[in-house]
Amino acid sequence: MTNLDRLRRPVLVLNASYEPIHICAARRAIVLLLKGVAAAEELSHVVVHSAWRAMPLPSVIRLLEYRRIPHQTRPLSRKNILMRDRYTCQYCGRTLPSSELTLDHVIPRSRGGETAWENLVTCCHDCNNRKGNRTPEEAGMKLTRLPRPFTLHTSRHIMRQLAHADERWKKYLFY
Repeated sequence: MTNLDRLRRPVLVLNASYEPIHICAARRAIVLLLKGVAAAEELSHVVVHSAWRAMPLPSVIRLLEYRRIPHQTRPLSRKNILMRDRYTCQYCGRTLPSSELTLDHVIPRSRGGETAWENLVTCCHDCNNRKGNRTPEEAGMKLTRLPRPFTLHTSRHIMRQLAHADERWKKYLFY
């Protein structure tokens, strides 16, 4: 693993109150630590090296001053929709790798459907082909779960999904 790959690893960011508020790349976490804005709460086993020193990458950092978080938003992206839907087709219920999943507009774009959290679901290729340019009702298909907008609950859910890769996060995510 190169230093560049190591610097892209996800790091859980906690507010001063230990409330999880964000996930950032390890590179950003190191900058916050070096600026004295945050403290490392958990260190990973991964180490990055510079010309002068070696530094274990943080897994969890905590901001030293409380930050009021007005309204969290998360960018609408394929990755975030897949995580929200737990890599599960919302029509047939199969859990698949991301390479075997697509995003489906519940209300097709050709019929005025928007590209928004509330209109996008994870879908396998078979179900997407079966549904085509129709609504689920017209195709005789039913959603297992209605798509929901991004909320604080969605944010925590996404953080929990990512926590499966790093056990050190679990005690901060209120399982």
